[in-house]
Amino acid sequence: MNIFEINGGKKLKGELTPQGAKNEALQVLCAVLLTPEEVIIDNVPNIIDANKLIDLLSSMGVKVKKISDEKYSFKADNVDVDYLISEEFKQKGSSLRGSIMILGPLLARFGKGYMPKPGGDKIGRRRLDTHFIGFQNLGATFHYDAKDFFYEVKADKLKGAYMHLDEASVTGTANIVMAAALAEGTTTIYNAACEPYLQQLCKMINSMGGKISGIGSNMIVIEGVDSLGGCEHRILPDMIEIGSFIGLAAMTGSEITIKNVSYPDLGIIPDTFRKLGIKIELKGDDLYIPAQDHYEIESYIDGSIMTISDAPWPGFTPDLLSIVLVVATQARGSVLIHQKMFESRLFFVDKLIDMGAKIILCDPHRATVIGIDKEYPLRGIKMSSPDIRAGVSLLIAALSAEGKSQISNISQIDRGYQNIDTRLNNIGADIVRS
Repeated sequence: MNIFEINGGKKLKGELTPQGAKNEALQVLCAVLLTPEEVIIDNVPNIIDANKLIDLLSSMGVKVKKISDEKYSFKADNVDVDYLISEEFKQKGSSLRGSIMILGPLLARFGKGYMPKPGGDKIGRRRLDTHFIGFQNLGATFHYDAKDFFYEVKADKLKGAYMHLDEASVTGTANIVMAAALAEGTTTIYNAACEPYLQQLCKMINSMGGKISGIGSNMIVIEGVDSLGGCEHRILPDMIEIGSFIGLAAMTGSEITIKNVSYPDLGIIPDTFRKLGIKIELKGDDLYIPAQDHYEIESYIDGSIMTISDAPWPGFTPDLLSIVLVVATQARGSVLIHQKMFESRLFFVDKLIDMGAKIILCDPHRATVIGIDKEYPLRGIKMSSPDIRAGVSLLIAALSAEGKSQISNISQIDRGYQNIDTRLNNIGADIVRS
């Protein structure tokens, strides 16, 4: 089952509850390796990437119990570090990018860690230097086998250090924080990522007995402790899915309520969609998006074309630029989409152009969208999902389009969105998985 067939042009109506956050899940699941005691994690999304990581932890010797559909117990009291040099581990570890974050806790607890070159979306160059430079700052030695694409880090004892990261890498910051949590002395990380999911990881470690301050800022201070204990942790709702649902409502002219969004953790996401003319109302902790026949992109005060670009948090997340681009195709007005962080993420626009959208791909990082103001619907076509976010963007376009669309390679979508077809069909979509 790797194809979606979508009969588009249907208005949707109802409530959607966002899944647990994919990007947080991959961090906190790796953090269970920091302690031999039981860790309970709730609101774990049922998606391919999270399930693969849970399977990987189990293969390493972590005791995994499924308490309910979204709640798991982990106990890493008998980790087989030698498993990390097996061929099976090389295969499993290389199948998802999030697996890179097992290195920090393994290095901190066991003094060594191994990792094959991780997989993930093919959205451009995604270097890992920040991770390993951070480990080296803590006193680890690093070796890379270029022939087998295999990474190795070792340290007799990590020692706290001051470091200024060359980029505010989310996974890099998470890896270094986990390693530093058990290091000797104090570690200061400047130019640290400060995304809500990284904040959640730090709060989780503190609940395990860690000593991390500066949470939410770009300077994190970690006082190393001798050991960490168990805890219970609940994952935030997925802000990327929330943004996707806002875009879906606008494109299909639908009335949708998104439940329990943890609004303070959404940052500028709602206001960015409001700049496209989308009406969004906050009701308690729910977002209500009324049905709109038209929405108009704002211009700058001097009348120039709006630019929406990505930036490290608290800037606009790059994971939602694909959604913003699709939504703009049916708006009134024009917008420049500037994808600064990944050079291959905009290449999916050729599918939208085939559907009837007016888009100029200026270069690998920039696209100008001339909104057609719903004068005519997009038309259904056959296409393939290149990555998680582009895949959902194409799904949203197909749901708004006239006629039938077919999206292949939907395993990419399943990596980040749980049961997306079933959940959207429940509010009136017509998606058939085959």
